[in-house]
Amino acid sequence: MMASSRCHLFILLFICFSVAMGGSDYLKYKDPKQPLNVRINDLLSRMTLAEKIGQMSQIARENASYDVIKNYSIGSVLSGGGSVPAPKASAETWMNMITVMQKAALSTRLGIPMIYGIDAVHGHNNAYNATIFPHNIGLGAARDPALVKKIGAATALEVRATGIPYAFAPCVAVCRDPRWGRCYESYSEDPKVVEEMTEIIPGLQGDIPANSRKGVPFVAGQRNVAACAKHYVGDGGTYMGINENNTIISPHGLFSIHMPPYYDAIIKGISTVMVSYSSWNGEKMHANHYLVTKFLKGLLHFRGFVITDWEGLDRITSPPHANYSYSIQAGISAGIDMVMIPYAFKEFRDDLTYQVQNNIIPMSRIDDAVRRILRVKFTMGLFENPFPDPSLADQLGKKEHRELAREAVRKSLVLLKNGKSGDSPMLPLPKKTQKILIAGSHADNLGYQCGGWTISWQGLSGNNLTTGTTILNAIQSTVDAETEVIYSENPDSELISSNKFSYAIVVVGEHPYAETDGDNLNLTIPDPGSKVIQNVCSSIKCVVILISGRPLVVEPYIDEMDAFVAAWLPGTEGQGVADVLFGDYGFSGKLPRTWFRSVDQLPMNVGDPHYDPLFPFGFGLTTEPVHAN
Repeated sequence: MMASSRCHLFILLFICFSVAMGGSDYLKYKDPKQPLNVRINDLLSRMTLAEKIGQMSQIARENASYDVIKNYSIGSVLSGGGSVPAPKASAETWMNMITVMQKAALSTRLGIPMIYGIDAVHGHNNAYNATIFPHNIGLGAARDPALVKKIGAATALEVRATGIPYAFAPCVAVCRDPRWGRCYESYSEDPKVVEEMTEIIPGLQGDIPANSRKGVPFVAGQRNVAACAKHYVGDGGTYMGINENNTIISPHGLFSIHMPPYYDAIIKGISTVMVSYSSWNGEKMHANHYLVTKFLKGLLHFRGFVITDWEGLDRITSPPHANYSYSIQAGISAGIDMVMIPYAFKEFRDDLTYQVQNNIIPMSRIDDAVRRILRVKFTMGLFENPFPDPSLADQLGKKEHRELAREAVRKSLVLLKNGKSGDSPMLPLPKKTQKILIAGSHADNLGYQCGGWTISWQGLSGNNLTTGTTILNAIQSTVDAETEVIYSENPDSELISSNKFSYAIVVVGEHPYAETDGDNLNLTIPDPGSKVIQNVCSSIKCVVILISGRPLVVEPYIDEMDAFVAAWLPGTEGQGVADVLFGDYGFSGKLPRTWFRSVDQLPMNVGDPHYDPLFPFGFGLTTEPVHAN
């Protein structure tokens, strides 16, 4: 009997020891000392189907209540364009919101942290007080990869200042038709320039370690963010530049023009890739198994996760959401890992659950998706540091970042004309003179200067949307104190004739837009811009500054201008325009895209037969700084 008791006691001790060991084993995925794949495999082995589908779900901020995140094991939350916790929200307000959401995610059975994503496409553009850098087309004109890398690092700090660890940037589209409403999100029509600009990725994420395996996602730490190369692939080549449309091109064209920036992005450790709404030769990219799974994941060895665009699965069918079950099957089978489902997340969960349980979609496909999502979360340290870092709050809109943006503005300006035939150059302008006229709708409008994707999705008009310097303010603070500056948005002939102006600066251009709202088949300067150019420049020596997301039709007015500057969409730091205009710095920007004469020529890109531009790709006059102006 005694021996039997001892035996039972030994068995009991063994069971207790085993349970204790099992308990420590349970925490294996939470142990940062464990190898990455051990952590992933351990966590994946513990997950139910519902928890896996939760990880694949990215929902809109306005739906991400504590209970929804907890009850549906939501893996990711996003802010769409303009989606903020409060108007003019402070960094602390953003952090508090994300902390509540993260606590909900960590309260789930397995405590998997959620990842919050936001469009930070030219700085942290949804956030009030953030530094707004020039849109990508301007950075393409600057042709300075080192500068772009610094912009990536500054943007990452400002995004982290609000507690957000994931940015839907950069857009590495190669825009081949300026009629496309997203053309300003593209660095250039030339894939080589776009490839150079992928240097923003190590700025955002940090430099990938030497000898790192190709295709492995990398985020250096809490001062960096996970980045997203978008929109895969061919979004800049759609027919007539129509957004979300069909890119009709041979495989050779796709792989030589639109694919190269993705090679660079993957080599630089990009964490995620966003799929394009567009189609390639009639096949929706969100349903393209060959390009998403075989090419991107297989041939290019991409190990991060693939994410849809906003309601991207819905748009596999026309009209959108017409056959959601089919869309889910097509998109997930194509190789999409995380699904941006701002609103229909319950329908997505129920339908995908049914398809897996009925072997329509294999569990292996779900496991691949979740494995990739977990790899990014582990790699970026989200399990160890899930919460915002309050010490970074002062990074939002800080002086050093604004100075960097100002430098980017200076380098992005392209001087296309400087003096009429036979005249001496007009630029740089003298700071000290009797009286100057500043005219045009864009001279004193910060919203116009920043363009779309600024505070709201489509952008705004006016000077109270965020903090910054308008071009008018910049000119006023740059000229000599004795120089009289008169501003009139649309000056009449009496104002022009009754004043002896030394010269005029006319600032006109496009009104803000984003995506489809920016598609434009005529590309003329919006009224009354062309009339202001004609009225002012016919009477006063003038420089015209064009604020736009792309080249516009200017041939009817170019002869009237004494000087012409393409300033693109410079962002909040308008002082950079005045820096170059008055000669503190020289003009150095080069056209990142061909400047056409007429829309009838489009699409027209460098290297095309019958290439007959008004200004060719790469054109840009230079000036020297004037040190005693």
